[in-house]
Amino acid sequence: MDKFEGYKCSICGEEYLSGQVTYTCPRDGGNLDVVLNYEEIARKYQPGDIRNRSTASIWRYLPLLPVQDPGGEDTPLRNVGWTPVYDLKPLAHKAGLDSLWVKDESRNPTASFKDRASAMIVARTLNLARTNSIVPTIVTASTGNAGAALAGMAAAVGQKAVIFAPKTAPPAKVAQLLVFGARVLLVDGTYDDAFDLSIQASNAFGWYCRNTGYNPFTLEGKKTAAFEIWEWYSNLIGTPETHNRDKQLTIFVSVGDGNIISGIHKGFKDLMAIGWIEKIPRIIGVQAEGSAAIFNTFHAENEEIKAVSAVTIADSISVDFPRDGVRAVRAARETGGTYLKVTDQQILDAISELGKCGIFAEPAGAASYAGFLAANREGLLDEGGVNLVINTGSGLKDVKAAMQSVTAAPIIEPTLDGVKKYL
Repeated sequence: MDKFEGYKCSICGEEYLSGQVTYTCPRDGGNLDVVLNYEEIARKYQPGDIRNRSTASIWRYLPLLPVQDPGGEDTPLRNVGWTPVYDLKPLAHKAGLDSLWVKDESRNPTASFKDRASAMIVARTLNLARTNSIVPTIVTASTGNAGAALAGMAAAVGQKAVIFAPKTAPPAKVAQLLVFGARVLLVDGTYDDAFDLSIQASNAFGWYCRNTGYNPFTLEGKKTAAFEIWEWYSNLIGTPETHNRDKQLTIFVSVGDGNIISGIHKGFKDLMAIGWIEKIPRIIGVQAEGSAAIFNTFHAENEEIKAVSAVTIADSISVDFPRDGVRAVRAARETGGTYLKVTDQQILDAISELGKCGIFAEPAGAASYAGFLAANREGLLDEGGVNLVINTGSGLKDVKAAMQSVTAAPIIEPTLDGVKKYL
C-alpha cells in the first residue's frame, strides 16, 4: 500500500502529487501538509495493531507515516521517540490542581524533540536514494537542537550533513554538531539569516533541505509525539467503563517557529481522519515574551504573521519570523486552546522548579511549564483536568542558562567547620 498520496497547501488549499513539489507551495509559498491515504489506512489497520507492536520508537507508527522503513538497525536512528511521561504530582498540588505530567523529550538520542523531525528527513532521504541511487547531503539552519538532531541522525547511517547556525548558538549545542561530524558554518547574523542562507545553498549545491517550516516531512516526524500521547492518555484514562473520558487533556507546547505545535496538531488530525479518536486535545502554545510573533497573531484574531526582533534566553524558540506561524495559530485556535507568553525570569524559575522533580530542561523546554503556571493563574484550567507539558530539550544543552536559574554553590574550607557554616 502506498500511503503517501501527495501534498496540500495550508494556505490556498492547492493539492499536488508526491513528485510535483518538494518544499513549499509554488503558488503562494505556503507550508505543505503531507496527505496520506487515510481511507486505506483505516481499512487495513486498527488501534490494536499499533498498540501490539513491540517497537518502542517512532517507527512503531510506520503504518501512519509517509516513509518506508529506513533501516539503520542497532543505531540511534532506531531509538528516536517513545519518550517517557512523568507524573509531577508535587507541582500539580502546589498549583492547586489534580494533575500535571511532563513528556521528557530530552531522552531522545541527541537530547531534544528535534530528533523526531531529523529521523524522518533521514528516512525520506534514504527512501529517495533507493530510486535514484544518490544520497544527497542534507542541510539545515538551526539555533542548535535541529542541527544536532540532523547531525546525529545523519551520522548514525553515514549521511553527510551541513549545518548553518547563528554564531550566538550555545557552545554545548555547537559542540554536538561538531562531534557528530557535520560541516558546521556559524553565521554572523540571526537564525532567520541562517535559514535564508541555507535555502540558497540548498538550491545552489543540490542539497536536500531539512529546514523546519519549509520541508513538509519535518511535520511528519514531529506528529509522532501526538501518537505517543494518544497511547499514553488512552492508558491513563482507561476504558469507557471507568467514566473518565470526559477529562479535559490540555497539552502545553513551547513555540518558536511553530513546527512542533503544528506537528502535534497534525498527528491528532491524522488520528481523527482514520477514526481512532473523536476529539483532539486542547493545545496551548507558549512563547517567550521577547519572541512572541505567533502570540501576537493569535490574539489579533487573524493569520497575518508579523516579524519581531526576537530577544530571549530561550534560544530554541527565539525566532524573528516564524516559518510555520499560520499552522501554529490554527493548532491552538482549532482545539479550543490559546497562546500565552512568559518572561525570561519565569522561564528560569521554571527550570529550577522542574529540576526539583528530577527534570533538567533547557529554557525552551521549561517555557511550557511556565506557560502551565500562567494558564493556572488566568483560570484556564479545570481542577480535574489532565495537564501535560512537553520538555523539548535537555538542560545540558545550555548550562549557562541553567546556572542563572539557581544559586551558585558556595566554596568552603575542607573542614567540618566549613561544612557547618552552611548547614
